[in-house]
Amino acid sequence: MADNIIQEQITYYEARSSEYDEWFYRVGRYDRGKEINGRWFNEVAVVKRALYQIGSVENILELACGTGIWTQELLKIGNKITALDASQEMIEINHAKVSAANVDYRQVDLFLWEPDAEYDLVFFSFWLSHVPPTLLDSFLKKVYRSVRIGGQVFIIDSRFEPTSTAKNHVLENDRNIQIIRKLNDGQEFTIFKIFYQRSQLLEKLTQVGFNADVNETDDYFIYARGLKASPLR
Repeated sequence: MADNIIQEQITYYEARSSEYDEWFYRVGRYDRGKEINGRWFNEVAVVKRALYQIGSVENILELACGTGIWTQELLKIGNKITALDASQEMIEINHAKVSAANVDYRQVDLFLWEPDAEYDLVFFSFWLSHVPPTLLDSFLKKVYRSVRIGGQVFIIDSRFEPTSTAKNHVLENDRNIQIIRKLNDGQEFTIFKIFYQRSQLLEKLTQVGFNADVNETDDYFIYARGLKASPLR
């Protein structure tokens, strides 16, 4: 069952690639009006400031790089970025938007990904919530292996907040790990979506070996920063 949903999830993001940015920039079905949109962008700014506090690094690995929303922010602190995504459509949009010679794009299914290098920073946004719980520990172990000693991981994801999604999506409770998502044309897909609490995410990152700190914005985002201080236990 999990494998079927994973494949449907990949198909969903391929189909959604051309409209993905509407969610982040709060347009179309995601436009909640001036006040709520304003809260969203204020909280985005909080997360960006936390990312910038890392300072300059040499090599960054971005997992599930998507349309480049965060790739363009990573270029402000990194000299070279390796950007992975399962969707070629997403990669093409990212490449056109970012248009930077120091970004190396690779089409990779992250459920099959195996680290082949170590990086100063490993970054992923709005991806961990799509990893099935049965695969979470093994995925985070791979993330740990891809960070060099003294390097860091930075994670951004969603809090459970009904106004974060499209107006024709319904978030009923934060215990459902599978939800139905619609595209602008009405197509429907079932995907994994897990909303982590601060204590849960902190425990998972600590167990794998990171010295971690997890924070939340008022409504929309959870974000974590972890330091790899020693070899994997």
